[in-house]
Amino acid sequence: MEPKWLTWAKEIQSLSQAGIAYSKDPFDIERFERLRELSQEMVSEYTDVPMEKLKELFANETGYQTPKVDVRAVIFKENKVLLVREMLDGLWSLPGGWADIGLSPSENAAKEAFEESGLTVEPIRLIAAMDKKCHPHPPGGYHIYKLFFLCEHREGELKTGYETLDAGFFALDELPDLSVGRITESQLKILFEYCWDSNKQVYYD
Repeated sequence: MEPKWLTWAKEIQSLSQAGIAYSKDPFDIERFERLRELSQEMVSEYTDVPMEKLKELFANETGYQTPKVDVRAVIFKENKVLLVREMLDGLWSLPGGWADIGLSPSENAAKEAFEESGLTVEPIRLIAAMDKKCHPHPPGGYHIYKLFFLCEHREGELKTGYETLDAGFFALDELPDLSVGRITESQLKILFEYCWDSNKQVYYD
């Protein structure tokens, strides 16, 4: 799904970052720094994102670059899935976000569900491991793995958090406007299969 130019730009960025981190020769480091600049110029050219912004978002790390991890909680109730309305864009997504250091993936899913919806949940199993570039998300500067955990509601009532405006359960045929940078309708269609089939194997890209 991801445009080829973006895949190439991110790979160039990753290789140049590793080169800067591990090279000893100052001339090689200079070449790798130029490659990193070229990767930023590629993204800026195709997205109209200013170079200064890209330096903050696209080339802001050191050392060997690895994909970022986004963890989402999937909570079903009467053939409906829990969605939260994001404060950043006013659109809807599964509870979740970047994985925090010090917590396991499932612990992150439970934490995000509580913070964004007020529900205490228990992660039951991993149901999907998706590569963001394989799905119809808008182009982005990071290579992201998305982990989806099926969770069961244990206690608590729906309420908003400091990052959410609303929360509610929605059937597949009544989905609200989605925050497609976070979740897409086609991904939700895959996830709903785990509501209907408890024996379905883990989906992965």
